Amino acid sequence: MRLQAVLLLAWCVPSSLALFADEAYHIDFHHALLGIPSAKTTFFHKPASASNASLLYTLSEKLVLGAVNPRDGSLVWRQNLTRWSPNGDDAEGFLRAGSGENTVVSAAGTNVYSWGALDGKLSWESQFIGATAKDLELLEFEDAAAKRQARDAIALFEGKGGVVRRLDGASGQVKWEYKDESGDVPFQVSSSATEIFYISLQSALLKGYKIKVTSLDPVSGRQKGQYILSSESDVAGPDSILFVGANSASPLIVWADKSQKSLKINIIGSKQVNSVNIENTSGADIRKIEVHAPHALNSLPHFLVHYETDSSSWAEVYHTNLKSSVVSKAYKLPQVAEKSVFALSNIDANVYFTRITETEINVVSSRDDAVLGRWIRKDAKGERVLHAVSEVVAKGNSAAVRFASVFESGDWELTRNGEREWTRYEALAGAQAAGWVDKNDQDGLVRELEEEGHQSLLEAYVHRVKRHVRDLEHLPEWLQELPKRILSSLVTDEVTNLDSFGLSKLVIVATENGRLFAIDTGKQGAVAWSIKAAETESWNVKAVATQPGTATAYADDGSSVKVNATSGEIISRMPATEKLKSVAVLNNGLDPVPVGIKGDGAPVGFPNLSGFIVTLSNDGRVLGWSSENQKSPVWEFVPPKGQRIVHATARPAHDPVASIGKVLGNRSVLYKYLNSNLALVTAVGETSASFYLLDGVSGKVLHAAAQTGVDTTQPISSVISENWFAFSFWADSSDGEEAKGYQLIVSELYESPIPNDRGPLGSSSNYSSIHDLGAPPRPHVISQAFVIPEPISHMAVTQTRQGITNRLLLCTLPASNAIVGIPRPVLDPRRPVGRDPTAAEVEEGLFKYNPFLEFDGRWYITHARDVSGIHTILSSPTLLESTSLVFAFGGDIYGTRVSPSQAFDILGKGFSKLQLVATVVALAAGVTFLAPMTRAKQVNLLWKGA
Repeated sequence: MRLQAVLLLAWCVPSSLALFADEAYHIDFHHALLGIPSAKTTFFHKPASASNASLLYTLSEKLVLGAVNPRDGSLVWRQNLTRWSPNGDDAEGFLRAGSGENTVVSAAGTNVYSWGALDGKLSWESQFIGATAKDLELLEFEDAAAKRQARDAIALFEGKGGVVRRLDGASGQVKWEYKDESGDVPFQVSSSATEIFYISLQSALLKGYKIKVTSLDPVSGRQKGQYILSSESDVAGPDSILFVGANSASPLIVWADKSQKSLKINIIGSKQVNSVNIENTSGADIRKIEVHAPHALNSLPHFLVHYETDSSSWAEVYHTNLKSSVVSKAYKLPQVAEKSVFALSNIDANVYFTRITETEINVVSSRDDAVLGRWIRKDAKGERVLHAVSEVVAKGNSAAVRFASVFESGDWELTRNGEREWTRYEALAGAQAAGWVDKNDQDGLVRELEEEGHQSLLEAYVHRVKRHVRDLEHLPEWLQELPKRILSSLVTDEVTNLDSFGLSKLVIVATENGRLFAIDTGKQGAVAWSIKAAETESWNVKAVATQPGTATAYADDGSSVKVNATSGEIISRMPATEKLKSVAVLNNGLDPVPVGIKGDGAPVGFPNLSGFIVTLSNDGRVLGWSSENQKSPVWEFVPPKGQRIVHATARPAHDPVASIGKVLGNRSVLYKYLNSNLALVTAVGETSASFYLLDGVSGKVLHAAAQTGVDTTQPISSVISENWFAFSFWADSSDGEEAKGYQLIVSELYESPIPNDRGPLGSSSNYSSIHDLGAPPRPHVISQAFVIPEPISHMAVTQTRQGITNRLLLCTLPASNAIVGIPRPVLDPRRPVGRDPTAAEVEEGLFKYNPFLEFDGRWYITHARDVSGIHTILSSPTLLESTSLVFAFGGDIYGTRVSPSQAFDILGKGFSKLQLVATVVALAAGVTFLAPMTRAKQVNLLWKGA
């Protein structure tokens, strides 16, 4: 009766379609990410000529272009170039901005774009099929700057040779193009105040490359001149060239000889090559040489060369004589026994260099070596800075600086005069797998109780005493926080601290750059810790398994890393074994058991326990394996000819069923078809999609649905839970009666179409899917289709502790960069079609079917946030049956908590604890005051009666 009452309460409470206004942006969190910034496409830029404030622009390694506010690190705008470019995923990206311009120009793949610098709106786009962008520059001619026109872009493409195009800055139209059909390797473009230069690499007769410079007329694009630099003995390929300057008064080409004893410098436009000796007094081999030169036409022709060995670094500043094209050394920055990073900044014609080491920050002018500013680095991270950009403000003989640096971990930080201002964890944009960890360690208590249950009475008593003694370690901390908790619960608008109810959890996230992050959902998504878990730049993690106090990340090479979930300390490592397609984590009590899946579908490490596992092979077969015989599969499913399997999903590991049937309006029951071994397989053909519901033990096809006219290039997603499943696709059927567009199909499974009927097996408590004839029986399937306004790329289902609360179908919408939670009653396939519901159906909660399912604005759990690139949604139950935690990752990181049936087990914020306490105190005071009077009156009445 108690369970039925709770079920009735959960059903009667209307579905919560969104968070309350005062909960938005408080109980959820969002990391709007760009990806790790690239060194060549990150800079400060003023988005308007009249503006004195700069924004921080970057085109990341993920080809996401964005602007960040340097004040607080918040994202101003962003654009995903992989979304705009047909082959942008693997393309090289370029980003340029002209001084005083209100636009930024980018190139990736076959496309060139111009964007509003302040709002990120697309100004124009030009596409060149059959070619790939190799370089991009903006013309800095003084006449264009004086007229305040949008500067034209010079784009270099590589296709059947090199092609240089001049694009109009206002429209993106091609003004002229120059084609190089010599067979040389296109390398870069540059320009001076009067000319445009096309730099290419010409193969030498024996080995190496010669550098060829072609001068082009900026008005017509015709070739004006050409010369070749004899560099074949030093240049083995494009990586051998250290620097090609662009759009400056003295553009440079810099390379070093193979022995790294001298530096070769050519002022582009002259055939003269300056050779400068490299003064390496350390005696160690030089590992890296970097050149930093200004890009503005009015800048002084000064540049810096940075040298680095394994243990030290130094730099030299050079000046260029524009008349003679001679390069001379101005001064040398001292050598330090640590790694350095240099950043360049311009103020009018002056050039400033910021040196960033592990311990301090220095600012110098390019004119002389006088230090204009020095700061000791505070709160050093203890990891190396890869590159940085800076903005200097000079005040006489002193200077202030702010710089944004990128660390090896992928963290992007801004520091102002030695003080850290903010940190963006851009490595999280490469999140691959994640797992929940309960900070309260409730599972640890369960483990302790289970251990006591298997001991003798005396051993269990001793074990419990020891456990209580260990708990006393936390008594001082608990007593210290007790007054604060009591006071905050009385005077604040929060009803209570819900962390003890499992609403505050850690999420362990593995990223592709070999790092593990712990994100605290109870502290607005703050990063609790971050560690380098694998010494690789391409870590392909297939699963993150958690248990009380620990988390383990399993990679596709068979290796694993186990860490302390609280501190991030690495506990153990397992070396690589063999290549795996995926990793499945089986729940064996409280201990997760990882099972590797090879390319042929064979499991690795499948425990010898009673159980089955379903795998997917590279050749498109679904295989069922038994732990008793792991040499060959028990069954095999192959789709019909012309189809290939693209996806398979199973019920969530935690998928409790609160009721085995659905109570109808006439009090009869439709019994649910409940099978924990169900697997939903998606197979596609050229223009079709089929969905097969399989029994994971026998391999029997329980249900199949086929759809024609399907665009298989569009997202196809599916999910299965309890006794229902759903899938979404784009259908462009030739049948005029069928809807065209994105569709969402929902199917429910029942044991029988007849109420109060348990189907062929009746009330049998046990049966064998393999040995019993006719088992498992086919379910009765009720399906309904809805037309939805946009595609769904991923689906998930909310999870609660006991499964009493209505579930939400969580859908990722890549077109609008949002996540919606569709209430299950809305997707009920039993909704009456073409008529109003009867009184009995209304009592069930059914309403009239509408074929078009418009996404209600209240369903958007991401509110107005732009949550981009999500490919996985995880849900976790809490100790509150009404509440489920949601965590989404892939591009951005987003987390929230939802109450599909409203928070029926939590007091609302309108409930005043202070008023309740005041009422109780007033009642107690009244009773205390009136009790003597009442007793005296009773005594007097007794005397009068006598």
